[in-house]
Formats: sequence, C-alpha cells, structure tokens
Amino acid sequence: MTTNETQNPATSDLCAEHAPRMNLARQVPEIYKAVVALETATRKGMDPVLLELVKIRASQLNHCAFCLDMHTKDALAAGESVQRIVQLSAWEESRHFYTEREIAAIELTEAVTVLTDGFVPDEVYDRAAKHFGERELAQLITVIATINVWNRFAVATRMVPGGYTPGGPRG
Repeated sequence: MTTNETQNPATSDLCAEHAPRMNLARQVPEIYKAVVALETATRKGMDPVLLELVKIRASQLNHCAFCLDMHTKDALAAGESVQRIVQLSAWEESRHFYTEREIAAIELTEAVTVLTDGFVPDEVYDRAAKHFGERELAQLITVIATINVWNRFAVATRMVPGGYTPGGPRG
C-alpha cells in the first residue's frame, strides 16, 4: 500500500510514489549527522512559526516536495494557519497575511535561496536588519542556508514526501 493509500483509501487511483534514489543518511552518516547538528543549532531561540515560513518558502523555490510536506506539517503543528501557508507562494500579493518582520524574512529567504540573480540586494538585507538584531539575523541566514542544504539533499536523492509526522524522525 502506498503512502497515499495509507492516508486515504479512496485515493487508490492516484499515481504511484516514485522510488528514492538513495538513503543519504545511510551512505554518508557523518555528513548527515553534521547537518542535523547544524539544523538543531539554527532552531534554538527562533520563533517556530517564522522558522517554518522560511523553510516552506525556500522549499517552494527549490521545488522540494519532501521538505514542503515536512515543514507545512510542522508549521501547522506550531499553530500556523492553512491560509497563511497556502498564500506563502504568492506572498507579494497577499502581504496582509504577514507581519513586516515575516515579510523581511521571506524576502531574505528568496534572495539567499535564488543566488542566480547575482547577490542579496542591499535593500533586502537592510529591511531584514531593521527587524532582526545582528545575532538574530545571523541565525536567520543560517536557517536559510541549512534548509537549502536539506532541499538539495532531498531533491537530488528523490526523498518521498507524505510519510512525515510532526515530532517524529526527520529525514
């Protein structure tokens, strides 16, 4: 039975899940454990809702289905609303759902995630610096960098979304 059928037996007509390419944690456990330690450090003291908004937005930009599954579930568990999660992909047209602080974090997330645009613009960095102290801003940058690492691991190895439960094992 697929994850989709496990979650809803009436959905047996859905496409089959793809197979993962590899289990990265099993192949390079020392690297995986190092990124888990980095992840743990980045979370300390961060607002869990803001943290998940940043992770969801980066995962949307990186087309990481596994991380979208995980972080939308974590956001809901942290008290985030379905409406704000759904609107996140179109936040520029639905700014009224977010605080200025959250918008600054989302803008910084996009700038750091999409480096093909060249660099993080000064105005984006300055807006974030206005809402976050220097240490907090440094931590936010590491959160963004870390979710980008996880996105790349998950997309490259084709991790399968759907089976994550908040509070359960990650990855």
